[in-house]
Amino acid sequence: MKNRFSDQDARSPASPLAQATRACLAAAALLSAAAHAQDDPLPIPVGFVHLTDVAQTVRLEIRYHGSANFMGRPAAGYDAPTCILTEPAARRLLAVQREVRPQGLTLKVFDCYRPQRAVTDFVAWTRDTGDQKTKAEYFPGVDKAALLDLGYIAERSSHSRGSTVDLTLAALDPGTAAALPTRGPLLPGGEVDMGTPFDLFDVKSHTDNPDLPEAVRHNRQFLKELMARHGFRNLPEEWWHYTLDEEPYPDTYFNFPVR
Repeated sequence: MKNRFSDQDARSPASPLAQATRACLAAAALLSAAAHAQDDPLPIPVGFVHLTDVAQTVRLEIRYHGSANFMGRPAAGYDAPTCILTEPAARRLLAVQREVRPQGLTLKVFDCYRPQRAVTDFVAWTRDTGDQKTKAEYFPGVDKAALLDLGYIAERSSHSRGSTVDLTLAALDPGTAAALPTRGPLLPGGEVDMGTPFDLFDVKSHTDNPDLPEAVRHNRQFLKELMARHGFRNLPEEWWHYTLDEEPYPDTYFNFPVR
């Protein structure tokens, strides 16, 4: 979600033609956003879609639109509790959803495209060291003033490129937990137990942390392998964070609002 490594993911070099195509698409998207910024109530640039227009059955719980996040308040630029992604990323998530639903599971999404203004808001929040109301829940073992230096929050995020998503798995029917390919009891609301809450700033959130219960390690690997089959790579420091390998805007950070 915010880790410094999220903008340093290894990416294969693209051909000159692919680079030129990406540059043209990025320019078109930026121009589209600028052209509609004043008048259009839904200024989604060319190449972006609402996930629920593509994959209607995916569950959304967009944390930065409300107060259930590490800041304890809405983030700048989140005007609606919706998920916006590049179309290729949304299409791949549809394929993931089609694979897991017959197994009794569904994707549950916490965050998608994130405007740069929200990332800037995160950074400003770290500098308000007097605000510690979410410490016990989100960063109990870390000094808030050190969150930037430790890389938990960064000045840029892969989310702003439009092809990164924070998510987990949940049961379609919580009463059928024993029949699911995941392990262990379900959390309240039917979520699969991944060992930590979303956005916990701690080594326990590292995907391959070996010190977690076997059921949790199984569940994280199940999600990781599932997403990899559909072209997403995991950020090792955050079990919930996945970026499309072939993202269309690998060098462009957008700032249009989430509406």
